Amino acid sequence: MIGIWTIIAAAVSFGISALMGVWLVPFLRKVHFGSTILEDGPKWHKSKQGTPLMGGFMFIAGIIVSTILCVFLFHTTAGSSYAPAETRLATVKIYAGLLMAVAFGAVGFIDDYIKVVKKRNLGLKAYQKLLFQFLIAAAYLLSIYLSGGTSTTYIPFVGIVDIGLFYWPIAAILIVGMVNAVNLTDGIDGLCGSVTFFGAIFFMMIASFSGYIGMSIFSAAVAGGCLGFLLWNFHPAKVFMGDTGSLFLGGVVCALAFGIDMPILMIPIGIIYIIEMFSDIIQVLYFKATHGKRLFKMAPIHHHFEMCGWSEVKIVLVFSVITIIGGVCAFILSRI
Repeated sequence: MIGIWTIIAAAVSFGISALMGVWLVPFLRKVHFGSTILEDGPKWHKSKQGTPLMGGFMFIAGIIVSTILCVFLFHTTAGSSYAPAETRLATVKIYAGLLMAVAFGAVGFIDDYIKVVKKRNLGLKAYQKLLFQFLIAAAYLLSIYLSGGTSTTYIPFVGIVDIGLFYWPIAAILIVGMVNAVNLTDGIDGLCGSVTFFGAIFFMMIASFSGYIGMSIFSAAVAGGCLGFLLWNFHPAKVFMGDTGSLFLGGVVCALAFGIDMPILMIPIGIIYIIEMFSDIIQVLYFKATHGKRLFKMAPIHHHFEMCGWSEVKIVLVFSVITIIGGVCAFILSRI
């Protein structure tokens, strides 16, 4: 069942995120923290030049405040007697996951800051990003291990499986891969926020029905924060989340999946992120293998559909529906 603190978390996060935009958007314009559009991107994106960047701070603030406040109040008023899955480790995963997301967001902030200061759409170098990201993932996994976490995970149709020592490096690669996949999804107005909103809803449902009420609260805060941000980011966007926001959301998605001990569910719930990532990888490999030919008109794949004549709103709608279908599949698999 969906508890009262879960509902409150969503409402608080939504309110903070939505209201923060009233101050943040004009502030970002005032300090000229605007985006620089890629030269090789869709030509009509040039009209978005100068749109305030780093709007991700809106939902980051909402999610952090709402999660910490509501999880604390839930544990104070109800505790483990209400939710058997609320062990010490489960609580550690909430706060460690939140810290991990913030750390990824910090990397994104550095990247955005470089872009804004140098007025170009190139921030940190790829190897620098990956180094920071693997260190963050390793720190998160170490905190889980030191808190009693094991190398077991739930696999649908199989049950609880102990992967052994391979679990930790696989988990680190999975986290870094998913974080960058979410980052790639942030390419058109409202896309990343919408897909993550629906993904968080399904994580909330799975966590609630599995007894992870604290993680359900965390998920609800994410959904509320994304919805509040979409008031400002839906087409035509008044602000972009930037790498600050997209890398934070990538960390959040991983934290939710690992927090309910079902990281495998990131595949159906995050199917859009995965498609976006592989469309980019395939495009690069195909380009190199054919000495300059392109498989897609542009990558990641949301730009391909733009080039095919789809509106940004249509892309967001279709990708959201696909996420909902993936979320339903994930919910069913979690109950097997």
